[in-house]
Amino acid sequence: MILKVIFSVIAAFIAGYGLITKNFEFQSYAMFFLSLMMLVMGLEEFRKDRKVMGWISIIVFLFLLFVTLLGFFTLS
Repeated sequence: MILKVIFSVIAAFIAGYGLITKNFEFQSYAMFFLSLMMLVMGLEEFRKDRKVMGWISIIVFLFLLFVTLLGFFTLS
């Protein structure tokens, strides 16, 4: 629970910084923290015995991680 809040606050801060300054070079970091938030949410769903939502969250985590890594390695 605490990790989910921490990751979402960090992602929101980075996204807000990008919107205010019109500098989107840190957008990949925001996506990375969003993917970690989805991983934590998926693990929480598995712990609550909601397997379908857990798998959906894990799949979204993997997709976001793939997009983030693609952004890190192609834009740098």
